[in-house]
Parts: sequence; structure tokens; C-alpha cells
Amino acid sequence: MAPEYLVFLMAGVLVVGLFMGHPLAFVLGGTSVIGAMAAGKTMALGVVVSRVFGEVLDNYTLIAIPLFILMARFLSDSEVTDKMFEALRLLMARVRGGLGLAVVFISVLLAATTGIIGASITVTGVMAMRPMLRYGYDPKLTSGVIAASGCLGILIPPSIMLILMASYSPLSVGELFAGAMVPGVLLGLLYAAYVAIVALVKPEAAPPAQRDEMIGTSALIKMLLIEAVPTLVLILGILGTMLAGIATATEASAVGVVLALLIVILRGRFRWSTFFSALRETGRTSAMILYIVVGATAFTGVFNITGGLAAVQNFMRGMDMDPWLLITLMMFIVFLLGCFLDWTGIVLLSFPIFLPIVQEMGISLLWFVVLMAVVLQTSFLTPPFGYALFYMRAIAPPEVRTSQIILGVMPFIVLIVLMCILVAVFPSLVTWLPDHLYLK
Repeated sequence: MAPEYLVFLMAGVLVVGLFMGHPLAFVLGGTSVIGAMAAGKTMALGVVVSRVFGEVLDNYTLIAIPLFILMARFLSDSEVTDKMFEALRLLMARVRGGLGLAVVFISVLLAATTGIIGASITVTGVMAMRPMLRYGYDPKLTSGVIAASGCLGILIPPSIMLILMASYSPLSVGELFAGAMVPGVLLGLLYAAYVAIVALVKPEAAPPAQRDEMIGTSALIKMLLIEAVPTLVLILGILGTMLAGIATATEASAVGVVLALLIVILRGRFRWSTFFSALRETGRTSAMILYIVVGATAFTGVFNITGGLAAVQNFMRGMDMDPWLLITLMMFIVFLLGCFLDWTGIVLLSFPIFLPIVQEMGISLLWFVVLMAVVLQTSFLTPPFGYALFYMRAIAPPEVRTSQIILGVMPFIVLIVLMCILVAVFPSLVTWLPDHLYLK
């Protein structure tokens, strides 16, 4: 079979398998087998097996993934986030939209300590959704700010997605962490600005809390500082050691696990039952991610050996487009894929195609990868398969309709697109911090 036809065959099988509801990892693996047989190159499967065991499972950087997942679970068990949110909620009770702003700020802190989207959305949703609805917040604004802010974990370091991106590109984890730091924080500030504007223009959508909850500011600030210290120490232990060049991403993740466990113990929350539960959940989540990695490795391996990868790259090169238009097309493709695939599959399928073309154009690879990371925020929010929408549906009370959840995230998708434009127009938002840290 000609490579051009093979592209359509493998893409079609992949889409059909996903719409039938099969897990992505097995759809990718099954499609690779079908593609190899259709191309008459079943020996490619042997090469794929050697790649899985020789490159993927021996990748030292990937060890950071289960360690960061375990750290996130320990931090959740410590309940430090709950206390911080309560302090923020009371501190901002006088402010219109204060609860929404508290959700954004606590999500930024969660993103800088966990990087697990499901955990961030679930924790903030359970803490904030019912109080916001009880105080009269618009259900669409409530759902949107919780879902969008919870997704910051894949952009703000330490991010599991950035670790996977680094392992499949020439970039180091430290460079990507430094490059994504400013866009991630700015996106959080855009969310906060949107909540503040809505509260100003439409006060009934984001009213202040009741007066009986407006207690002394000094006591609240003291409470917030006490609760924030463990989190700040954890962030400094992870990002500080890594960005300073003291530790690699894998070593920093081990530091994070130890610090998170110490926080659990010092707060008197340690239980053997929750400890073993954390280990089991870490194993399940890590296995899910690595299964997708293995399936995607098989898919891209067969796609490459049978000529499909070269056919797609040659087609894109043959379009003879201006580099900015080609980058825009790539980002649009990533956006569309985000409606149907999760970030793991998108990264592993698109990197082998996009990165060589970007390097040929002489464009900064760091800038491109961070821009793609910003776009991938939308993969959690866009229907029909946005995972954040499913998380929100699971934790939202029955009176909040699914249509309200979907409509609620739409303004935040627009803000993500705006952030992409800012990164494109001002590349220094990505390159400034890595250039100063690594003196390039």
C-alpha cells in the first residue's frame, strides 16, 4: 500500500476506534498492527518492540512522572490546600468575585505543586463549587473558572506534560519548565482578570460573601501565611533545586515526594491506609500514561517505517506556506485533535511530524513547544471529549446542567487563544527566563 493511502487508513482506524469508546492506548497499538499488515511490513512490529524496551522504558526522565503523581497525592492527603482555600475565601469575602479569584489563586498554587489535572479540578471543585453557588454565583462562571483554572497544572511547572514533551524533544526539562513559567502564570492572571471584569460588569453573577463571614483581615493574613508556608517550601524544593541546576527533574521529583510526605506527617495526617492507597493510585495513573506512551510509540514507529510520516511531512513542506501560517496551521491541528484526544496522544503523535519541520524553518524549538503547551490547555475544555468537562459533571450538583458547564468554559478557551497570540507576538515571554537562567 502506498504511504499516502496508509495515512488515511491509519487515521481512519484511529478515529473509528476512539468513537467506539476503546481506550486510546489499545487503539494506538491495534492501529499500528493493522497499518503494518496493510503495508506488508509486519517486520516493523519487531523494530517497534525494540524501541519500546530500548528507548521508552529505559528513559530516565520518565521516572519523574510517577514521583510527581505520588507527591500530588501526599499533598492532597495533608489537606493543606483546603486550609489555604478557606483562608483565601474569608480574606476575599468583601470583594465581588472574591470566591472566583480565590479559586484561580489556589489553582495556580496547586498547579505549581501537583501537575495532575483531575486532582486539581476535583479538589477545587469540591471545596469551592457549592459555596459559590450558595452565595449566588452564576453556574456558568462557577463551572468555567473551576474547570479552566484546574487545567493550569499541565502548563505551570512541575508539569507531567512538560516532562513528557522534554523526553521526546531535544529540550531539557529545566528549559521547558523555565519557558512555561511566565505564560502559565500570565494565563492564570488572565483568568483572574476575567472574573474581576465579570464581577464589575455583571455584579449579580459574582456577589460578595455574607457579612457574618467578614472577619479580621490581620488574623486572616496570618492564617494564610501559616498555611502557605508548607506549599511554598515544596515549590522551592522542586523548582528551586531544578532551575538552580542542583537537581535534575527526576531528582527534584524525589525531593518533592519527601517534602510532601513530611508535610503529611507534620500535620498529623499520616495513616498507613492512605499511604498504601496513594501508592496504588500512583501505580494506576502511571500505568495509564505509560500504556499510552507504549501505544503511541508503536503507532509512530509503524507510521515512520511504512513511509506515512515522511508522506505527511512532505505534504506540509510542499504547501510552501509562510512560516507563521504553517505554525498557525499546526496549532489549529493541535486544537482540533484536543477535541478528541488527550494531551498524551497529541504530543506523541504530533511531535515526530512537527518538530523536524520547525527545526528546518529555524524557529526556536523552545518557543514552539511552549506555544503548543498553551494550546493543549484547550484539550481538557473542548467538547465532546474534554476531560475537565467530565470531571465537572461528576462533582457538580444536579441543578447545574451540562450545557451550563460547556458554556462556562467557552470564555476561558478564548482567553487561552489570546494567550497563544501574546506568546506568538512576544516570544520573550517564553525565552526570557531560560536565557537568564541558563545564560544562552
